[in-house]
Amino acid sequence: MRLSATSLVVVSLLLASCRSTSGPEEVLAIKPSNEVTSAISTSAAPIPAAEVAADAGATQEDVQEQHALAWAGQVPQPQALSSATTTVAMPLPAEKPVAMLAPENPATTLEPQVRSRIYSHRFRDAKPINFGKSSPKKYAVHGVDVSRWQGDIDWMKLRTQGANFAYIKATDGGDHLDPMFRTNWRRAKEAGLKRGAYHFFYWCRTAGEQAEWFIRNVPRDPGALPPVIDVEYNAESSCKRRLSTAKIHEKMQVFMDMLERHYGKRPIIYTAPDFYDDHLDGAFREYPFWLRAVAAHPSKVYPGRKWLFWQYSGSGLSHGVRGRIDLNVFRGSEEDWHNWTARAS
Repeated sequence: MRLSATSLVVVSLLLASCRSTSGPEEVLAIKPSNEVTSAISTSAAPIPAAEVAADAGATQEDVQEQHALAWAGQVPQPQALSSATTTVAMPLPAEKPVAMLAPENPATTLEPQVRSRIYSHRFRDAKPINFGKSSPKKYAVHGVDVSRWQGDIDWMKLRTQGANFAYIKATDGGDHLDPMFRTNWRRAKEAGLKRGAYHFFYWCRTAGEQAEWFIRNVPRDPGALPPVIDVEYNAESSCKRRLSTAKIHEKMQVFMDMLERHYGKRPIIYTAPDFYDDHLDGAFREYPFWLRAVAAHPSKVYPGRKWLFWQYSGSGLSHGVRGRIDLNVFRGSEEDWHNWTARAS
């Protein structure tokens, strides 16, 4: 069949519209940061519109940490990132959710449905200290922290000696699990203790790797105490890095944000006097602290710092445990304890 001139023009226009002058379509794949883990849902927030810029001398680990800060929705200190981070599309919250803040006074008006019995402490100390009027014996709720070094613990007996709570070593670094963690985690609950898990932070691994490792190994139990990040110097560690205070804060923030998002509880910071003086004095005011002070009350060792737990001995003795054990107290009365644990659950 013959086509008219008008028909030929129409057909030519249609064919021209189907041709591309730019060549085959290119698909851009945006690769998320290595710090993004299963603890952070990538579908819950948009992918950053631009790469997070690093300082000229930044290492690969620095770049990974900077990516993690963007994904975690945190604003690092100015010297940690360049001004290019302002181009990231993800909204950055101005402050922490009020519901997750640690109260200045642990007492609340909440009433838990079931209250566990509080046992008076019967601990002894291989190296007793006279704390004077600030004696830890004046606190109502005592507890312990344990790891593999306490061996096979008789948790029922330990509880009756005054261990009303226990923090149990879970992980350190990005690949080490305390071999007694699962056993201690299960048996402590069976004995009726309130228990939580802690992670020993390793400065030669990225914060994201360590958070993911902790999350992989510590169950998400609504009744557990908030997770703990243990930050201190360790002369026996093979990691000899000495980071700046800004970098330390950055890594801690990434780790704590990932845990808070996964467990729904604000992590507690454990530390010792030398590390605190060098890096934490005045920092992280919105977080609860667990302080080591084995020779004086925390008010003297950490002036001006509010605290939730006080580790007052590293040489405790108790029935149910072979060898020495760390002893701790909760800052508050029995009523404060019940109300705080109800809030933390």
